[in-house]
Amino acid sequence: MAMRRGGLTVVGAAAGVLALGTAGTAWAGNADLEMHGSAVLVGDLVEVGVTPRNHGPDTVTGASVRLTSSAALADTQHLPGGCARTGDREVVCDTGPLAVEVPGERLVVPVRLRDRPEEMTLKVDVVWGGGAVDQDRTNDEQRVLVLATGDPYAF
Repeated sequence: MAMRRGGLTVVGAAAGVLALGTAGTAWAGNADLEMHGSAVLVGDLVEVGVTPRNHGPDTVTGASVRLTSSAALADTQHLPGGCARTGDREVVCDTGPLAVEVPGERLVVPVRLRDRPEEMTLKVDVVWGGGAVDQDRTNDEQRVLVLATGDPYAF
């Protein structure tokens, strides 16, 4: 199921899988998607910056990235358009279109945590690739340990 937020479509992992298997869905080509960025933890706020990239060979009309925290999220979130909370520790965001070998629009996602952890682990992974077949799934997931130092930790 797709959700509309801020004019963008956010697609969860299950919806992406269903869309791929739907009769009449056009083949969207091949793409190699990856996400890189950084995370900063201060108090109960972790600010995540993600830059999506498509190594091709085909363009992608849109993809979704999932941010999974080892720390529980606060009940109230003020997420940017195109992002939605999908679980106790998860947020999914739409990347928008991704051209080949051109960095996508940088996503900046402030996420409130329930507590003030001294550290947390953040997993960033591609959960839907716009219907394209990703021939190299080895770069679809990144993990980073983020300490509550106010310093950026890269992934």
